[in-house]
Amino acid sequence: MTYSVPRSVVDAFYQVYAARDADKIGAFLDDDIEWTISGPVDYLPFCGTHHGKANVVDLIRRRIPMVLRTFSFVAEVIVVDGDQVAMLSRQSSRRAADGQVISYRVANRMHFRDGKVIKNFSLVDSFDAVEQLLGQQLAVGGAQAGNGQVVAL
Repeated sequence: MTYSVPRSVVDAFYQVYAARDADKIGAFLDDDIEWTISGPVDYLPFCGTHHGKANVVDLIRRRIPMVLRTFSFVAEVIVVDGDQVAMLSRQSSRRAADGQVISYRVANRMHFRDGKVIKNFSLVDSFDAVEQLLGQQLAVGGAQAGNGQVVAL
């Protein structure tokens, strides 16, 4: 018999995830969770793979807000297929250093078991996010940004 995560569990998880309530998020995480955020660690140092519930709760409670403080989270699409969940969201955050607002999309693929997230893979539209953080367009293939400067990733 295969496990199928109830839509009500998925909706409850995304509600606390959107609110960035680390303690309530922790209740939905397996003790041995693997949580990966794909993005440029030079600009978004919280990106990478994080193992274990305590590390992921710390990531959400402390490490991400040290860089970005999310104030808007809108799930545009959520698809549940058995124990797998895919979501596309638009998030808006303030840069912790100066309050600059950036808006970007994130795609998530989560694997649930017994009502808990055991694996998450988040893909941040990091190119767009980094351009907003830097305040200029990034050069691709050696081209120059609109202000004449070349910014390389």
